[in-house]
Amino acid sequence: MALEKITSVVGQAVQVPGNDIDTDRIIPARFMKCVTFDGLGEYLFYDVRKDADGNDRAHPLNDERFKAATILLSGANFGCGSSREHAPQAIQKYGFRGIVAENFAEIFFGNCTTLGIPCAVASREDIAKVAAAVEADPLTEVTIDVAAQQVRFGDQSIPAEIRGSARDALLNGRWDAIAELHEGVPQVQEVAGRLPYMAS
Repeated sequence: MALEKITSVVGQAVQVPGNDIDTDRIIPARFMKCVTFDGLGEYLFYDVRKDADGNDRAHPLNDERFKAATILLSGANFGCGSSREHAPQAIQKYGFRGIVAENFAEIFFGNCTTLGIPCAVASREDIAKVAAAVEADPLTEVTIDVAAQQVRFGDQSIPAEIRGSARDALLNGRWDAIAELHEGVPQVQEVAGRLPYMAS
């Protein structure tokens, strides 16, 4: 069964401002003692969202106005630091389906793409326009248009680049290499069956 073709992501948005937001801030290492990634969303940005007693701090993700957000807005070098796959997993498990930032750390970007999360690159000034619209009206519908390489919000739009290889993978349902391998198992078995040295 082919993977979903991700041509756009539509939803409400929230801004988590700042540059160099690293993977340890996204998901602290002590929460990575897990067998599966299920439940990691609970710990997204935990150390900046919660105090030492586990109570909510002032943070965009704790703001009731943005509880339904599925698109994350941020700054430069998002996802830097260690290469932990848990960071994009936590973002996805929390409920985010797309990210708009000034740029992304390389491995983080790749890990997001293999989860079907578009990472769109826009200028600081343009992201500020989206953030201002969302702050004024949290119900503003935001669209990351993968095909058109735009972010649309209200009656406005900004350019938002998605790297060619990732864009192609998302648009054509080839964003998960492991799923593609599984999909090809019947063909592998058919070829193996014709090879005399593979006979049992």
